[in-house]
Amino acid sequence: MQYVNFGGTGLRVSRVCLGMMSFGTGEERPWAVDESTAEPIVAAAADGGVTFFDTADAYNEGRSEVITGRLLGKFFRRDDVVVATKVFFPTGPGENNRGLSRKHIMAAIDASLERLGMDYVDLYQIHRWDPRTPVEETMAALHEVVRAGKARYIGASSMFAWQFAKAQHTASRHGWTRFVSMQNHYNLIYREEEREMIPQCIDQGVAVLPWSPLARGVLAGTRTRAGEQRTARSGTDPLVDSLYNQPTDFDVVERVAEVAAARGVPPAQIALAWLLHRPGVTAPIVGATRPGHVEDALAAEQLELTGDEMARLEEPYLPHPIRGHG
Repeated sequence: MQYVNFGGTGLRVSRVCLGMMSFGTGEERPWAVDESTAEPIVAAAADGGVTFFDTADAYNEGRSEVITGRLLGKFFRRDDVVVATKVFFPTGPGENNRGLSRKHIMAAIDASLERLGMDYVDLYQIHRWDPRTPVEETMAALHEVVRAGKARYIGASSMFAWQFAKAQHTASRHGWTRFVSMQNHYNLIYREEEREMIPQCIDQGVAVLPWSPLARGVLAGTRTRAGEQRTARSGTDPLVDSLYNQPTDFDVVERVAEVAAARGVPPAQIALAWLLHRPGVTAPIVGATRPGHVEDALAAEQLELTGDEMARLEEPYLPHPIRGHG
């Protein structure tokens, strides 16, 4: 496993980040797994050198954070692991149980730390942009979270580049903590982030953490052009239909399969390796529901693609509407 600096900071992270969204059973995500099933997945990641783990308060009603805290405590000393969580999406029925107000951020960080069983998180991320809250209020509250020692760094997730620039400028103008990372929607099927957000992150020394690096499994072959659904998730995840519904998406999927067949490796490894070769990418957020998914991610981190292979993978892409900001 390779380790790199986290954007412009001195923090070191593994080039693969294990996403914990699939941990914690519930109605919201029928494909999610319980703690006993998650344990060998985290064990495989730890054995492979993964030291970076990402969750969120809204994943499976907080159960993901609970499982994350318990399992990481079994395999790591706290100082040897980088833990990220997020705030924004609803965590209760009330109007103030969501968003990026000072009230919600202050309550949410304490609740996340309690579920994780930790004194601090390494990275506290805003899960989305909040149009209802002044950006000054959000950035001031996040700065207070860092000053209180509850988070070491702050990061952002899917938004427009102008919004990210506005938040960073607001923080700089007031001497507050700036975002050091951007967790954005980026994979071989959806590359719109290459237009503005990723160049901005490269210019500003911001870490890029792609979410859905396998397009919610589509790039791994979980769905076919004919409509066949090959996994439980592919048939029960409504976001697959909303994010990846252009017929040309399967031109990309089929090209990945061709390159993978020529290499004699699974398509997932090729799709992840492509991301790891892309400028600015620090660590894709790789989800897993079985140890084999981790094994593919670890193999991808070691896989070198040629320039010709990269060009072949990129050739079928056609532009998409902006997706993943909601």
